[in-house]
Amino acid sequence: MSHTHELVNTSGASGIDLSGYDTVAFFTQHKPVHGNPGISVQHHGATYFFANEEHRKLFVGAPDKYLPQCGGFCAFGASVNALFPIDISTWQIVDGKLYFTLNPEIHKALNADLTGNLTKAAHNMPGLVAKHAK
Repeated sequence: MSHTHELVNTSGASGIDLSGYDTVAFFTQHKPVHGNPGISVQHHGATYFFANEEHRKLFVGAPDKYLPQCGGFCAFGASVNALFPIDISTWQIVDGKLYFTLNPEIHKALNADLTGNLTKAAHNMPGLVAKHAK
């Protein structure tokens, strides 16, 4: 599933993705890490913060590798054709891609049929983008 460039889950008018958490850190440090507003990148209408310059460089070199799937919205929500916000603690990397869910209970629901739900989410995202993108 590719990142949805036209529909990104950002923090209101600020345009900050992942509530300011460093998207690269999920891959390199295997945990949520707050980004530094002084180390940021604009990408497809969203601002991404990074914990350090190395993470910023990794992102700039391969943004699609690090961008959250489903536009940063809840993967289970996308699987049921809806856009849900996310809880940063529900992250997981599946086949090299970063996913989030609404809360721990929804996270369990996603994982009950992970492959099926991610397939549904991928199928539904183009329609969600068409319906909700600005």
